[in-house]
Amino acid sequence: MIETWVLRRRTGLSAEASRETREASGSWRSAWRAVALSAASAAVLGLAACSSPPKEDPNSQASLEKLYAEAKEDMISGSYDRAIKTLERIEGRAAGTTLGQQAQLDLAWANYKSGERVQAVTVLDRFIKLNPSSPALDYALYMKGLVNFNDDLGLFGRIARQDISERDQQAARDSMQAFKQLVEQFPESKYAADGRIRIDYITNSLAAYEVHVARYYYNRGAYLAAANRAQSALLEFQHAPALEEALFLMTQSYDKLGMQQLRDDSRRVLAASFPDSTYLTTGKAKPKDRAWWQIW
Repeated sequence: MIETWVLRRRTGLSAEASRETREASGSWRSAWRAVALSAASAAVLGLAACSSPPKEDPNSQASLEKLYAEAKEDMISGSYDRAIKTLERIEGRAAGTTLGQQAQLDLAWANYKSGERVQAVTVLDRFIKLNPSSPALDYALYMKGLVNFNDDLGLFGRIARQDISERDQQAARDSMQAFKQLVEQFPESKYAADGRIRIDYITNSLAAYEVHVARYYYNRGAYLAAANRAQSALLEFQHAPALEEALFLMTQSYDKLGMQQLRDDSRRVLAASFPDSTYLTTGKAKPKDRAWWQIW
């Protein structure tokens, strides 16, 4: 009986141990299952994150080229204000690159076309200063001369038959300086030939302006001021057509002032330089065409 009890007890103990083992094994399996599920969830989240498109870098070459294409389309369509804003963004992000230089030149052109001449010159001056060895420097100089080269009198100027030489010539002087730098620094540039033509035009305009001022002084009896202004035109612009009238005004002014020697010298130079001048035969200035509204 004792052996049977012991056997039963051992049997009972074994069954109990087996049950505990099974329970423990089940707990471990549950724990591992939870760990596995967590790992799988993390993996799924990681894959989802990898599958979403990366955020585009606004400073990348692709992004900048995309912006530049948009700006070019706006310029072609005449939307210069919108193009200016886009080009300013490109200039800031692509500083020091070829694209940045191109954006600067286009920005200057867009400002010029939108009527912002001062801003256009500012951009060009910045380009010239920051890119002295750029292959586009000749174009920048040409554009600077072109921006300041304003031969449009406007509606009222044309109605009143105003001459370009009668307006303030500072912009014209700035334009001529840019064209001179172009032809001197880049004589073989494709823009040099047109630059030379514009230099001659501006030179004649500036000389005519000086003569216009001299004529203004003469008509108001300020003969010394008239003679001095005409003389300054002779010294600065030695081959301009307007010098014919400048010499005549000097002759007349010195005559009014009683300076006979200077009068005779001026007339002698006038005869040598312009032997067919009507000033020599008539002794009068050429009348200026009056505007349609002037009846006196």
